[in-house]
Amino acid sequence: MEGQDSAAQDPGSRLAALRTEHRDLDTAIDALRSMAGRDQLQLARLKKRKLRLKDEIAQLEDIAVPDIIA
Repeated sequence: MEGQDSAAQDPGSRLAALRTEHRDLDTAIDALRSMAGRDQLQLARLKKRKLRLKDEIAQLEDIAVPDIIA
C-alpha cells in the first residue's frame, strides 16, 4: 500500500523526496566503500536502488517539463 501513497503524492513533493533519498544513498554508499570489511552484496543493492531512484526522478522530471516541438 505504500506504493499507492507515493503515487498519490503531488509530483513536486515526490520528486523532492526521491532526490533526498538519492542523496542519502550516495552518502551511505560512500560510507560503505570506506569500511575495511565492506559488504559487496549490500553495496550492490544500494547502487541498484540508487539507479532505480535516478530513473524514477528522470521520469517525473520528463512529466513535469513537457516537450515543446518548435
